[in-house]
Amino acid sequence: MEQYETEEQQVEAIKRFWKENGLSLIIGALLGLGGLLGWRYYNDSQIDAKEQASFAYEKASEELIKGEAGFGQAKSFIDSHSDTGYAMLMALEMAQQAIERKDLAEAAKQLEFVASNAKLTAVQSIAQLRLARIQIEQGEFELALASAEKVSDQAFKSQSQEIKGDVYLAQQLFDKARAAYSAALETNDRDQVLKMKLDNLAIAANG
Repeated sequence: MEQYETEEQQVEAIKRFWKENGLSLIIGALLGLGGLLGWRYYNDSQIDAKEQASFAYEKASEELIKGEAGFGQAKSFIDSHSDTGYAMLMALEMAQQAIERKDLAEAAKQLEFVASNAKLTAVQSIAQLRLARIQIEQGEFELALASAEKVSDQAFKSQSQEIKGDVYLAQQLFDKARAAYSAALETNDRDQVLKMKLDNLAIAANG
């Protein structure tokens, strides 16, 4: 659970970053790349569009938790803003809602979209981790290993190794599971769940 909370905290931090800095980053990039001419070219209406995207994201996010209608609105938002960071965050939220509805296929679809389109490595890595866990639930062990292998953000390497260990354990490849869990503990030695998995591995191997 601790690692999942870490991912959630990362997503919340990214949400705050976009909300608080999205517009200022756009303005800074315009001034840096084009100076006054660039600023005039990207006029006020385009800046307004970014503000509107932020507002639309907040509204769609609020509606998403209300049911099927909100799910449809979220999909429409992604279609309309597919080239923005807001679309990636919305897809992560949709995936979580789909998991709660036990629609793993839809959750995987949204996470694949994020993994393929997100520009931030942290967001890509979060999507790959969650996708790998879904693939384990679906019994798609080789796909889960491939997803875990694609995690590129060093902050999530421990979770990536743990997922590999979970896959190997499910496949009864106990030596590989032990190696993966041990590698995960090297960068996260306070994780009690990891330690328990490693301790229980001997029981599973002898069972």
